[in-house]
Amino acid sequence: MRRILTAIVLTSLLVVAFPASYAQKKADKGKKTAAATTAQRGTDNITAAAMRDYLSFIASDEMEGRDTPSRGLDTTAKFIAMNLTRWGFKPAGDNGTFLQRIDLRRDRADSGQSKVDYNGRALNSGAEYLPVAGSGSVSGQLVYAGNGWLVKSKNIDAYKGVDANGKIAVVFGPPNQFARGITRADLSGKQGEDWMSPTDYARKVGVVGIIYVPDFNYLANWERNRQRIMERGSTVVARFQTQSSAPLPSIVVTPEWANALFQGEQPTATAIFNSWFSDAGLPPPFALNQSKKLSMNLASRTETIPTQNVVAVWEGSDPVLKNEYVALGAHYDHVGIGLPINGDAIYNGADDDGSGTTALLDMAEALAKAPTRPKRSVLFVWHCGEEKGLWGSRYFTEYPTIPLNQVVAQLNIDMIGRSKKEGDTNNRNRSLTGPNDVYVIGSTMMSTELGELLDSVNKSYLNLGFDKKYDDPADPNRFFYRSDHFNYARKGIPIIFFFDGEHEDYHQPGDSPDKIDYDKMEKITRTVYTMLWEVAALPARPKVDKPLPAQLSGN
Repeated sequence: MRRILTAIVLTSLLVVAFPASYAQKKADKGKKTAAATTAQRGTDNITAAAMRDYLSFIASDEMEGRDTPSRGLDTTAKFIAMNLTRWGFKPAGDNGTFLQRIDLRRDRADSGQSKVDYNGRALNSGAEYLPVAGSGSVSGQLVYAGNGWLVKSKNIDAYKGVDANGKIAVVFGPPNQFARGITRADLSGKQGEDWMSPTDYARKVGVVGIIYVPDFNYLANWERNRQRIMERGSTVVARFQTQSSAPLPSIVVTPEWANALFQGEQPTATAIFNSWFSDAGLPPPFALNQSKKLSMNLASRTETIPTQNVVAVWEGSDPVLKNEYVALGAHYDHVGIGLPINGDAIYNGADDDGSGTTALLDMAEALAKAPTRPKRSVLFVWHCGEEKGLWGSRYFTEYPTIPLNQVVAQLNIDMIGRSKKEGDTNNRNRSLTGPNDVYVIGSTMMSTELGELLDSVNKSYLNLGFDKKYDDPADPNRFFYRSDHFNYARKGIPIIFFFDGEHEDYHQPGDSPDKIDYDKMEKITRTVYTMLWEVAALPARPKVDKPLPAQLSGN
């Protein structure tokens, strides 16, 4: 017993005499190693101040909201490419440049050459109808088709029990938008089977043309819509459009003409319009009187407009692994100039996705300034047209400028700049993350190894709060399907998506640089940057050990 007490006393004396224990020395050594690693990688070159400077330009009013296509988007692309040139990146676009050209097809209605006739009476273009899509000559009897949608999850079937083949459909709802009562979250399952938009569904059942009866908001902005249709027309990626996907000849009519079309019918257009806003919802589809026939001869002018992805490579240091890539992505477009709110019509898109665009820029600069290089090469892609339907990422993954099968993972950043302030009770900010938190989506959906590596990197570094509640293909918000990583996942590439959550300024003019939490941006960007180095150093590419969600299989 005396020996035991003596040992305890001696141990206590040693602790007092030598406070720097072995464990402490090990911890200090670990900190020194981490600091050295950080220095070798150039992580400290990623700063809130630098990102503020970049974003103040990218999301300035002079960029006019960076619509796809637009002058502001082209200027932003040149700004990104200029910096990549200064930093010594390898161009990975077309013809030795940083730009991957994407040709868009724009169809503008030619109101002077378009004609619409209803039972021998010609409608007045611009005043009584607006041509909104398609071209060509069609005629036929009329069928009422509710809101035009098929959404099985909500038991909506616009053509249930009606033969619409060869007919012109009358649809109540704004063209090219969600109908009342339908949100993106309702579009579960597989497109083309479990849900279809009015144009897609009409084409499938054999409809030859569509007449839209719009909502109050569309009618209140009739003149603005007329100008938009005449000036902007409809735009698609030229290589994506086939004969089977070309828009059907479509027009929007005034309520007066809707009443004329439904004269003598039960229900009338007025009754249908009223039911639109009632709990009962729209009445079921039916064929209108066979004596009613309408013909449309819509003319349009077609032009090709170029836009671009920005693509660059930072070559890796390992003689073998440098032939593989860790991909970083963000979309540098936004929604352009729109409806003025409090006198402001420029939708700057500072968070969406100026924050991701800037994060990639600052990571590129950090790589260029680092004393060492990652083992694998790093692929940077700034995608255009995300807001139009993931155009840029789909184009890059369909027509890649580097071998896509050599991309081992894709890290996507889309909105990382906003924080929920303490005491914020605004319901539109309810899902916004705090200053030390971020949503992480997809990290465990395809690759267990990739998800575990990210968690390890985070815990050993800044230990941000990772919220993974959206890391689920069944998420009703469908965030996994709504940003550019989706098209990489479709190709079997494991992805991780970093996202701060929707907020009060989402797709509003108020999404401006002065509202960004740059300290939060710095922390998230440094975490993503550290992750890319760790993925680049893996001896083998991250294993995809989980089947793709059913919605992706076969695509």
